[in-house]
Amino acid sequence: MTVFPRATLGFAAGALLVFCGAGAALAESVITVSLWDRGAGSVMMDGQHMFMMNRGFAMNRMPMAMMGIDLSKTTVPAGMVTFNVTNASRGIIHEMVVSPITSTDEVMPYIVAENKIDEDAVGDLGEIELDPGRSGTLGIDMKPGQYLLYCNISGHYVSGMWAVLTVTE
Repeated sequence: MTVFPRATLGFAAGALLVFCGAGAALAESVITVSLWDRGAGSVMMDGQHMFMMNRGFAMNRMPMAMMGIDLSKTTVPAGMVTFNVTNASRGIIHEMVVSPITSTDEVMPYIVAENKIDEDAVGDLGEIELDPGRSGTLGIDMKPGQYLLYCNISGHYVSGMWAVLTVTE
């Protein structure tokens, strides 16, 4: 008789551990991402013009951006983050690159001749490139901090195609 309650308690504790383990696996964050532009005729700024406007490439949103990245969430807990990305453009290829940043005041290393961020200098944790109208998924195990999500196709970042994601403890 004393074995039965212990066995039941053991089974219940084991089931609780399995359930808690399953709950931890479900703690994954999912962010819906839209890559957009105002159409094939979107006017893109060149790096030199943008440099003069912003005195560098700190993350200063332009009020009339011709391109952008919209996130369903801008803050998530540390751990696995799944980005469900859609290129909402009708005619332009876009990508989403994820790079760590120290602050939103950080001046991004920029290759003016190529009109894009120097990915080697800033670090690239993952990226996805999509044809117009296509969708894809990118998963990254993320640590606490701030991250820049941006399109690094020539001229797209300086045309407003970026967003900041904060990952908390």
